Amino acid sequence: MNEEIAWLARRDGSVVVGYGPFHKVETPPESGVAFFKRSFCDMDEMPWHIPQHFEQLSLQQFQEKFSFRSAKLEIDWETQDAMPFSVVFQEIMSCIGQGLIEKTVPVVTERGRVRGSESPSARIIAAMSAQRAPLQTYGWVNGDSGFAGATPELLLSMRGLHLETMALAGTAREDDEAVFSVDEKEIREHEYVAQTLVAKLLDLGQLRRKDREVMRLASIVHFLTGISVELETLQEPRRLLRRLHPTPALGPLPRTDQTMAMLGEWRQRLGCPVEFGSPFGVWDGGSFEAVVAIRGLWWHGNRISLPAGCGIIEASRLVNEWRELRLKREAVKRFLP
Repeated sequence: MNEEIAWLARRDGSVVVGYGPFHKVETPPESGVAFFKRSFCDMDEMPWHIPQHFEQLSLQQFQEKFSFRSAKLEIDWETQDAMPFSVVFQEIMSCIGQGLIEKTVPVVTERGRVRGSESPSARIIAAMSAQRAPLQTYGWVNGDSGFAGATPELLLSMRGLHLETMALAGTAREDDEAVFSVDEKEIREHEYVAQTLVAKLLDLGQLRRKDREVMRLASIVHFLTGISVELETLQEPRRLLRRLHPTPALGPLPRTDQTMAMLGEWRQRLGCPVEFGSPFGVWDGGSFEAVVAIRGLWWHGNRISLPAGCGIIEASRLVNEWRELRLKREAVKRFLP
């Protein structure tokens, strides 16, 4: 694990793996592969990263290649202090009460330390490679540091004139699915995301919004609404990402310079990694697919960070949001061997 690598599992079952060193450019090449990576709040002028070489594998081939049999990854997690999140929560509710925002998504980060002196990079890659659809594994690793995860959220898929995205918002335990499906607060939070996406894409072509459904994962459920557009003209991926990111699933509503600055300050105070919730994608000979970088781990040496976000609206309650954050973090911990 001394080399720099990046990967993304696509919805067609293939995994694109790039090997460094990577060359940063402003626009993707007409042919070949480039990875899209940027921070959540800041638009990098050269977000495209062209690998020295790459390969396309099936998910099974990827898992076999990066399987790593060694001691279990043991992490000593620090006790979470609810006070910093409580302060941010009250500030957000005050902003909602003043009419400055309707919704925003603060992020709480749990921290830990891996036991032993060995870098956790290989074992984290192996753990994420074992995840299956509807999760999409992704990652960027450079030696003993990086980030990797298995996200349920597609931000953008574009093949020719066909575009797909999704609204994924609203969360509950699997056992609570029956009451979750009729929960007005969760439905309202989801509709903020779905309606905003429709509004941002409606002028690009013939749009189709599917019915809201429930995405069932191992321990949690989400509301999901699929959205597709038959584009009138070809679109440049970076312009589409600027239009869509961040959706209200991870960002503020309304999204303005002021509300993004507010969210950025809250994220920083709560210790959120800069890439969490950002677009992470791969360009491959004219097609492009990008996911939202959630449900993952960030690490440097033996120090581990596990971030999770929650959507706060007027109907939100502090204790419920704190439970949702823990639920999402526990889902990521279940990825680990």
